Amino acid sequence: RLKEASKEARSITKKIIPYVLLWVAVWAVIHGFVPTGFFERYVTKANPFAVPIAVLVGIPMYANATSVIPIVQALIAKWIPLWTWLAFMMAVVGLSLPEFLILKKVMKMKLLLTFFAVVGLCMIVLGYFFNAVL
Repeated sequence: RLKEASKEARSITKKIIPYVLLWVAVWAVIHGFVPTGFFERYVTKANPFAVPIAVLVGIPMYANATSVIPIVQALIAKWIPLWTWLAFMMAVVGLSLPEFLILKKVMKMKLLLTFFAVVGLCMIVLGYFFNAVL
């Protein structure tokens, strides 16, 4: 069993590593090279697509709740509205593409897609709601 578990862990890691490296590189570029005013111009409370875009951008990423904090800090420094980046953070932690690949092994596709759709929609609704209230 230990041998099988080790083999499965290596297999999952090989599938996830490219996503991790890609998104670390993307966010390093955003943190280092994107001017502060860029996000302030496009990702505002006035833009009705800011929250869904934040959730959709967060889904392909892979990070746990602790490792997403530096990414969110970079977004805060770029003046992204509070609940927009929180919706992004929830999407990164709760709906990642690598998580999808892992859950696909134990869930049927219809259930998995329903799960992602419902949770994603809830994140978007919460982002809109709290951006309107606060």
